[in-house]
Amino acid sequence: MNDRSSQAAASKPFTISRTVNAPREVVWKAYTERERLMQWFGPKGFVTSHATLDLRQGGIYHYCLRSPDGHEMWGKWIFREIVGPEKLVVLVAFSDAHGGITRHPMSPTWPLQTLSTTTLAEQGDKTVITVEWSAYDATEEEQKAFDAGHESMTMGFTGTFDQLDAYLASL
Repeated sequence: MNDRSSQAAASKPFTISRTVNAPREVVWKAYTERERLMQWFGPKGFVTSHATLDLRQGGIYHYCLRSPDGHEMWGKWIFREIVGPEKLVVLVAFSDAHGGITRHPMSPTWPLQTLSTTTLAEQGDKTVITVEWSAYDATEEEQKAFDAGHESMTMGFTGTFDQLDAYLASL
């Protein structure tokens, strides 16, 4: 079957949630302001060494994450929907320093783009963050790679959420 949308629809999206000890407005700013995002976003141990942010529909967040050993990994979000302070929908891709879309540096069959929906729900003075992530316009092989990656995505997001918790606690 060559119908990419049917293949993606047949797959189960990756979903993860975390309740953080901060009001939704504060969490929204952590997700949508460049300086704040640079303080916490990325795998545990990585730092954001470069970032540009154009927060509007069609705008881009282009960033470079540097590992503890100096390896650089570029990424790019293209904003599809922004409903402050409750929802961000972005196309996510690995990138190069010039903003081009590239393959995952460690998985040549990873989808070129994925679709991520992040929702922020108020729960008293806390916020429930839910991320739903799916392959976007993927081939069958790319969809299988994405589906097989759910365990590692859980580990990656857990570390990223840990960093967000630490950032929010420092405010």
